[in-house]
Amino acid sequence: MPILKILKVKFQEDFYDAQTMFKFVSKQQASEHLNLSFATLKKYRLDGTWIEGTHWVRINSRCVRYNLELIQDWLQNRHDPIAHHRAIDVYHASLLSNQKRSNRRANSI
Repeated sequence: MPILKILKVKFQEDFYDAQTMFKFVSKQQASEHLNLSFATLKKYRLDGTWIEGTHWVRINSRCVRYNLELIQDWLQNRHDPIAHHRAIDVYHASLLSNQKRSNRRANSI
């Protein structure tokens, strides 16, 4: 059994969730992969179209990373919000903070 089920690692400026491989990328990489301008990325981020902590994260005051897979899903399902919310639910369920805790104390007794 692995030491950590979920491990967030920094690898060449990309952030991964090791269980589901949600990839967080810089604005340059997001712009290139999604074929959206920097201004469009910022617009969707600031007008609330994309959810902070889900579609994008703020690393510090000058560094933002975009969840590439969820934004690609949003682009494909813009007109079907229910389908996109299913993808968001999958992402949230994969986070370490939403994993069930094992009761180690009960198992050791």
